[in-house]
Amino acid sequence: MAKGVKVAVIGGVFAVMVGGAGYGAFNIVSALTGDGGTSGVSAEKSGPPDKDEVEETTAKFFAAWQTAAAATAASYTNNDAAAERLLTAFTDNAHITDVKITPGAARGTTVPYTVKAKVAYDGKSEPLSYRSELKVVRGVTTGRALVDWRPSVVHPELRKEQDTLVTEQSAAPPIEAVGRDGSVLTKEKYPSLGPVLDALRDKYGEKAGGTPGIELVVRHPSDGAPDTPLLTLAKGKAGKLETTISPSAQAAAEKAVKRFAQSSVVAVKPSSGEVLAVANNRDDGFNAAFAGQAAPGSTMKIMTAAMLIDNGVTSMNGPAPCPDTAVWQGQTFKNLTDMKPNEDATLANSFMRSCNTAFIKLIDEKPLTDASLTQEAERRFGLGQDNWKTGIASFDGSVPAVGGPDRAAGAIGQGQVQMSPLNMASVTATAITGSFRQPYLVSPELDGRQLARAEGLRASTASQLKQMMRLTATQGTAAEAMRGLGGDIGAKTGSAEVDGNAKSNSWFTGFRGDVAAAAMTEEGGHGGDAAGPIVAAVLRTGG
Repeated sequence: MAKGVKVAVIGGVFAVMVGGAGYGAFNIVSALTGDGGTSGVSAEKSGPPDKDEVEETTAKFFAAWQTAAAATAASYTNNDAAAERLLTAFTDNAHITDVKITPGAARGTTVPYTVKAKVAYDGKSEPLSYRSELKVVRGVTTGRALVDWRPSVVHPELRKEQDTLVTEQSAAPPIEAVGRDGSVLTKEKYPSLGPVLDALRDKYGEKAGGTPGIELVVRHPSDGAPDTPLLTLAKGKAGKLETTISPSAQAAAEKAVKRFAQSSVVAVKPSSGEVLAVANNRDDGFNAAFAGQAAPGSTMKIMTAAMLIDNGVTSMNGPAPCPDTAVWQGQTFKNLTDMKPNEDATLANSFMRSCNTAFIKLIDEKPLTDASLTQEAERRFGLGQDNWKTGIASFDGSVPAVGGPDRAAGAIGQGQVQMSPLNMASVTATAITGSFRQPYLVSPELDGRQLARAEGLRASTASQLKQMMRLTATQGTAAEAMRGLGGDIGAKTGSAEVDGNAKSNSWFTGFRGDVAAAAMTEEGGHGGDAAGPIVAAVLRTGG
């Protein structure tokens, strides 16, 4: 744990209790922080380090790093154990030598710098050059100016605490991934595809017929992600791997996600399940488009509407009253503040306006049970059974059978329901075709894997869902985002509150012709505000 730095824990709770007081308590804190101080020494200074302190600390840190004195360099950081481990690996495992570090002009307590070195292994060597930056902070127990430790200090591609650098023969042969038109897909041309291409190489490098080379890579032991290549010392032979990616759709997706931080989008071909584009705008390298798990908000109403229709509760033109509030087992649910109630609303009207209360009131109707939405998701939409085989790691969605308030919340995409943009693109594809076709990036014929199957929807249900999505795209909450798109179009908006986040997540899924796409962004607002323009941009290019 970095000393004096707030710890963020996602999906859980982190608690520390220090018993007693005085000397004993001080020693425990000192041991945990370990910021280069001596037990019993109080802080001499406070506040941010000044210019001279920043210059002196970075000079000493860089000097020790350059001479491979890992322990000494680590002593100038606020997490000496983690720093020494990674700086030792920099020399011993990555085989990086002749290091020269040139600092740039400091911006307050932030110092940019350039690293130039040589990587030598098994008689092969190549020059290495990159840029990074560090921040100098005040040690919480000593008052010393210290480098605020994080793995990216050593290399910007090191993002997680357990990430490390290794130089060796490649774990997997390189691949030449090509799109559906035969053109080569590279990280340089499609930066967002980087983690996807690494994952494809990890799984299909040998099957594609390549031979390994020697590389400097980032290894991710904590999450099992494939190595991230940084430098090639000896080229292997690349095997050709055909993918389903559409270069035009991918280019549009890459550009679209750049508009919003922490955003992801996936496009699929409903008639086949082929993935046409996958893009993420994230700083952690995580493929949230495929493997993200988040409440999908009102885009979930596509499946909830299907459940209502399939169980005979109502139909597109049947009743779905939209009052101001709806109470389910003691919990009150509301609509957007500007939504006018309509007790005479049909399902189509409540769907296209995204009326929460209409769906909450209907889930109490017979023959619906706590398991009805789960059964709809699994049997009709192929979700939640952990059997998708897309070609790389992906999440299959989760719609657990629950009672109490979570049953009502799940109907509007909150509670315990979890989806990824890939899942919601697939939901749209199933809704408009009536058939579930598991999305995939690489043909199953390459490795003989069995794609997931599901019953799909009745023709009448699919027809109603498609028409309701058309109305939403032309007259409802998705109309602004879809404006200007020609052809057969449909969409559904969504927003989801996430505990601990100041803003809601924005969701949007839609179709145009034989392309379905879904996006999620943490930018907040209603689905049409942020995620909507991303999906519309991808749909505009076609497949």
